[in-house]
Amino acid sequence: MKRILNIETIKYLGKEVRVRGWVNSLRHHGGIVFLDLRDRSGILQIVCTPDLAKDIKEEGVLEIEGEVKKRPIKMINPELETGEIELEAKNIKILAKTRVLPFDLKDLKVSLPVLLDWRPLSLRNKKIKAIFEIQEEVISSFRKIMKDLDFIEFQAPVIVPTATEGGAELFRIDYYDYDAYLVQSPQLYKQIMVGAFERAFTITKVFRAEPSVTTRHLSEFISLDVEMGFIDSWEDLMENCEIIIRNIFSGLEKNCDKELKMFGATLPKISKKIPRLKMREAQKIIFQRTGRDHRKEPDLEPEDEKEICDYAKEKYGSELIFITHYPTKKRPFYTYPDPEDPEYTLSFDLLCRGLEVVTGGQRINDYKMLLKNIKKWGLKIKDFKFYLQAFKYGMPPEGGFAIGAERLVKQILNLENVREASLFPRDMIRIDQRLSTLQPKKKRA
Repeated sequence: MKRILNIETIKYLGKEVRVRGWVNSLRHHGGIVFLDLRDRSGILQIVCTPDLAKDIKEEGVLEIEGEVKKRPIKMINPELETGEIELEAKNIKILAKTRVLPFDLKDLKVSLPVLLDWRPLSLRNKKIKAIFEIQEEVISSFRKIMKDLDFIEFQAPVIVPTATEGGAELFRIDYYDYDAYLVQSPQLYKQIMVGAFERAFTITKVFRAEPSVTTRHLSEFISLDVEMGFIDSWEDLMENCEIIIRNIFSGLEKNCDKELKMFGATLPKISKKIPRLKMREAQKIIFQRTGRDHRKEPDLEPEDEKEICDYAKEKYGSELIFITHYPTKKRPFYTYPDPEDPEYTLSFDLLCRGLEVVTGGQRINDYKMLLKNIKKWGLKIKDFKFYLQAFKYGMPPEGGFAIGAERLVKQILNLENVREASLFPRDMIRIDQRLSTLQPKKKRA
């Protein structure tokens, strides 16, 4: 007899079937035992005698053969797709035994550190699984719309010879007899791809040696990166970004209604067009609303991002807002300066419910201008010779942006910590296990 999925049993009423899965729950009622069997398709109620249920515990792995029957009317569960039927077990085989669980896996009322310490187990909780079904839909929708917009997907390298963004947030690795780094961004490579394919995207892991532990930062995260050539204006980038975000939300609305409801989550509201504000304008509004004077700061503080999102929701009915024209000195060397005010750049962040989820802008496509900026940023031209080939031999006006997958999921579900939206979070204090439990490696001289 071939195994079928739980959801398929509704087509086998009155017939004998074989199912396999995990014991989600176990209930003894006198001479009858009820157990809920979980597989990738959902939950199925099993009815059996106590002798068949001997030695069975929650999360044990079973193979069960029996007859599919209608449930008594009073036993129908409208919350389950299989809620009108049950399987009367005739034979149960334990495929894998389990130990006593360290906590109630269904309620999962544990702290985030404990949840992550027990990640292989806590992932089996239906709400935790739902987070990553949401994330999978975000990535799937992103990939689909990129193909619809005629972008080519490429696989970006994660080992690089030099810093992409500059700064000290680099993970150095031993690469044979040389120093190399984990990539901060696939930026240089997606620009190279524009020189060959015009439009390119990649879904990749990037790494930032953030020397802090906050609710919004990870040392490794998923970046949904986009780059496009022959733009007429840097505003083309924001227009494409808006198309992509709307399509992601549409995919979630269509395919993840059940998962969103588990969190009581609604998709972020978007006005007819996502509003746009220059960073200095946003800081003036924040000052007027709160009295916090950050009008000379080179970036928005976390509380500023929340405040300007509140403003956008009140004035425009939008929970998303583009903030543009960040200072040149706060953006990487390849960011295009505003011709009307070179102290600022043709760049943007997209904020969602108080958190930056997208960063992008127009890039410098002029070879000589790039050389000048590399020197101005205190970098070495020899470190970028490979990258500069793309510009030495002709690059059209171009730009792009990157969406942080975990941050976007966090904001959609209103999670407290971005680590909740990362399957296996990496940060200053964790690589699966808490680093405090491990023997530290001696640093290189």
